[in-house]
Amino acid sequence: MKKIILAFLCFILLPFISVYGELELLGPLSKEEILENFPDWQVEIASYVPDLEVIEKLQSIPSEIKIEIFLGTWCSDTKRNVSAYFKIMDMVDNPLIMTSYIGIPREDDSRKPFIEGKNIIKVPTFIIIIDNQEKGRIIENPTKSVEEDVLDIVNK
Repeated sequence: MKKIILAFLCFILLPFISVYGELELLGPLSKEEILENFPDWQVEIASYVPDLEVIEKLQSIPSEIKIEIFLGTWCSDTKRNVSAYFKIMDMVDNPLIMTSYIGIPREDDSRKPFIEGKNIIKVPTFIIIIDNQEKGRIIENPTKSVEEDVLDIVNK
């Protein structure tokens, strides 16, 4: 009986595991496109609790900020930190903070066309740009939290 249950679970779960492990969204992406292909990220979004004081400060940023996020849809750090960013930006709702998402492949040898000139080594990498100048990065995992690290970089 245990073998039958185990075989059944493997049969049911294996397609989900292999799809998550293999699906790579590459190039320019939208939040909607990511969530459509990875609906399980919604759990991460729902469970993330940002610092409301930091959210307030990000809401009141008076100048244009560009944030480029290089991500791997196959990466657990991306799932956690980009999902947190999705929730943060939904709460901030500041039109002066503009974000672009760029999916890169798992294989290092295939990344060059997606990261050329950006010096991306780990994912996710958030590049914060103000006045066409890079102000700072969050690489792989934030030091404090995604929202606090973004605010710290903006306030440099």
